[in-house]
Amino acid sequence: MTEPKTPGEHRLAQLAEPEKEVAAGTRTLVVGPYLTRRRRASVASDGEDANPRPPEARLDEATGLAGAIDLTIVTSLIAPLSSPRPATYIGSGKVDELAAFIRAEEIGLVVMDCALSPVQQRNLEKAWGAKVIDRTGLILEIFGRRARTKEGTLQVELAHLSYQKGRLVRSWTHLERQRGGFGFLGGPGETQIEADRRLIQERMNRIERDLEGVVKTRNLHRVSRRRVPYPIIALVGYTNAGKSTLFNRMTQAEVLAENMLFATLDPTSRAIELPHGEKAILSDTVGFISDLPTMLVAAFRATLEDVVEADILLHVRDVSHGETEAQAGDVAVVLRELGIDPDDTRRIIEVWNKADLLPPADHDRLAATSERTGEERRPILISALTGEGVPELLSTIEQHLALGRLTYEVDVAPEDGQGLAWLHENTEILSRETKENGHSVLHVRLVSGKEPRFLNRFPQARVL
Repeated sequence: MTEPKTPGEHRLAQLAEPEKEVAAGTRTLVVGPYLTRRRRASVASDGEDANPRPPEARLDEATGLAGAIDLTIVTSLIAPLSSPRPATYIGSGKVDELAAFIRAEEIGLVVMDCALSPVQQRNLEKAWGAKVIDRTGLILEIFGRRARTKEGTLQVELAHLSYQKGRLVRSWTHLERQRGGFGFLGGPGETQIEADRRLIQERMNRIERDLEGVVKTRNLHRVSRRRVPYPIIALVGYTNAGKSTLFNRMTQAEVLAENMLFATLDPTSRAIELPHGEKAILSDTVGFISDLPTMLVAAFRATLEDVVEADILLHVRDVSHGETEAQAGDVAVVLRELGIDPDDTRRIIEVWNKADLLPPADHDRLAATSERTGEERRPILISALTGEGVPELLSTIEQHLALGRLTYEVDVAPEDGQGLAWLHENTEILSRETKENGHSVLHVRLVSGKEPRFLNRFPQARVL
């Protein structure tokens, strides 16, 4: 890697990462500082947002996040809270107790599964003599390692800078030190922290301009897809619900699919063929998660444009997970933030994944529930790993796409091979019968936007 050429670039490189890269294998303690059950009930009754998950499930998820960047988890523990403390978030007694454990176990990193203020983070690092990161910092670290495309890396850097802009107090405790009118750090009387904030804001402005160009390119691709036009089907769901495994199953692709939180970050699209021959574009997207930092929702809004534009959303749920209902609720929250109604059953198909991990009794119960549900709201029980239920899912996608489309009967002469080929390429062939005179009578369903061309080529076609 080349060194920054100017002092400004060098300083910005220091500021661009909210945390120094956390090395794989670092001995790590994961702490869940969660409100007690009584306090959670009190917060909920006051109308404030309280995480409904049990502390054990939240701690398991935080540990999984830490494991996603190959940290060595020494242990994880819950620190019950009656209310967060301004100085250290958790109580002083717990801070001292953990300090002794951290020294004894030679812990190098403490992950706090909460949002820490810069002051709280600094105070805990001083008390423990170890690096401390909060939930937002950890998710940013994961995203930074997962991003591969230009857009993904720009989005991550933008989120990093937004996070770091409010935490400069960690780097500069002498906030009143002033610079004269020399060098790159600004004019007379400008404090170091003001100069750093200006540097960060300038870089954020440049990234936003670069992202506008990337978004324009993605819009051009989207417009060209509409001209075809193929319907767009987007996979959405909680992180590690099995979206990428399902994507690979449906497209025969080899997208990274691991039992790991946020294995997929950059969006990927491939063509698939539905049972009656219609082609569609299937898009894999970043997984959602509870308490996703607001800056990440904002930063990845462009990445999630495929979700907003999609004709059909497949909400993939891990029904083998103990918190599947809470996870579904978190997905619904993010969809609403994107302007999508999570209860739109014409557009959203619920996919109950990981059926292969269910005990037989639970599998049979969910299968029966699916069968009893009306067609428009029916969830599809599948295993992306084994392929169970995937043919039914494809048929259901086709049925949802067909809502509101017209079906025609068309007579094709035996010598009109090009017409027959056009029908196979541009419509769904529902049935075909060959008459004694050699004519083919087909029942076809029109792909959106192709009715004018169809009627121009087959003016005698009859609506069914």
